[in-house]
Amino acid sequence: MAATATTANRDDTWFVGHPKGLAFLAFTEAWERFSYYGMQTLLVLYMVHQLLLPGHIEHVAGFGLLRALLERGHVMSNQALASAVFGLYTGLVYLTPILGGLIADRVLGRTRTIIVGGSLMALGHFLMAFDVSFLLALVCLMFGAGCFKGNIATQVGALYRPEDNRRADAFQIFYLGINAGVIVSPFITGTLGEKVAWHYGFGAAGIGMLISLVIYLSGRKHLPPDPPLRAKAKADRPTMDRREWIVVALLVAMLPVLSASVVANQEIFNAYLIWAERSADLHLFGIPILTTWLVSVDSIVSVTCLIGMVVFWRLWAKRFPEPDELGKIAIGCLFSGAGAACLAIGSALASGPGEKVGFGWLLAFHLLNDIGFANVLPVGLALYARSAPRAIAATIVGLYYLHLFAGNLLVGWLGGLLEKIPAVQFWLIHAALVIGAGVVFFFIRLAFGRLLIAAPPAPDEANLVAADAVKAP
Repeated sequence: MAATATTANRDDTWFVGHPKGLAFLAFTEAWERFSYYGMQTLLVLYMVHQLLLPGHIEHVAGFGLLRALLERGHVMSNQALASAVFGLYTGLVYLTPILGGLIADRVLGRTRTIIVGGSLMALGHFLMAFDVSFLLALVCLMFGAGCFKGNIATQVGALYRPEDNRRADAFQIFYLGINAGVIVSPFITGTLGEKVAWHYGFGAAGIGMLISLVIYLSGRKHLPPDPPLRAKAKADRPTMDRREWIVVALLVAMLPVLSASVVANQEIFNAYLIWAERSADLHLFGIPILTTWLVSVDSIVSVTCLIGMVVFWRLWAKRFPEPDELGKIAIGCLFSGAGAACLAIGSALASGPGEKVGFGWLLAFHLLNDIGFANVLPVGLALYARSAPRAIAATIVGLYYLHLFAGNLLVGWLGGLLEKIPAVQFWLIHAALVIGAGVVFFFIRLAFGRLLIAAPPAPDEANLVAADAVKAP
């Protein structure tokens, strides 16, 4: 059945030269990302300005236990507590796809797992309307995203034969759908949340997820069939040699360094919004902008930088040797660290009473950080997919996302320092961590670059998740 469907898709060029199923998957993902990032944009601001205040916090079921676990005897301010909750939530989002993959492969199949995930996410958004169900809402969103994330990207790849060159273009189109949702959502959910009421913003995110589900269900007949459910026996797995085990050890050892490399980028959804609301002059060409709109600004700059870096490296390669993945990651860290340093410089120049950080410094941060992002997150994913031993390629790519789990936990802790130290020091810490990671990658390249870069390429399945290397993970 799978072979028949795949063969039929060879001649399906209904959607800009691609199978009709790609259109449904791309628009499904665009609305899912609209809902996910729309909610995430509001999360910290909502907690600081409403949920954690007296009259609300007492009604959140289970929050006392969570607070005790996070504070561990040290009382946190509302901003620090919100940052810690944000870090824990966004970190766990990158663990649940492992469970979602297991459910899809062994229990429900990809299609039903995606439907379950989308339903859980919609429920989570609507549960945000009530104080008492706040933590339950986060749990629904975490597990829903876990069921949704990897499985829908896998269905994109399954639309094509392994030798079909349209697959790479398909993921570019899929990625554009992702970023369209990320760009638009803060304008709608952010405006409703900040100007009308927080729950209107969360409600808009829930409606977006329902639209995503409707699109997905409408296109089911155009999607590839699920493979048979099975549990792979250990005896069927290829063996690994000593060299491959060394490569695995290196890839695992690099995860903490990758975690440090993303702190400036991941802070955008957390303390950066609180800091900008209080300390920045939020006017663009004299026009006032809402705090949440900064996420859309970043997404627009990010997409531009991603396209720009692809073009730049192609032009560079015509005259000069193109850096390998480790070289690009090291370069990306330097750019991202310089972006965080711009926020420190802007804070230093606006140190007087009542002075605000100029919006130009924020734009400089987004530009430099997004150039760095374009050379770190997608390139890192490509490195892991290429270097991973064939026997455990999918597992290694899954492990790659653990650096975002650890990175978001670190961001949650760092965000708590915003009220304890001057803003200049706060952003210099971020800059030092990211630049330090770049220096470490430079030495990793010198010592182990030949071993990692020369590793045999992983099978196509390991590259399916590349479409989810989206700006705000």
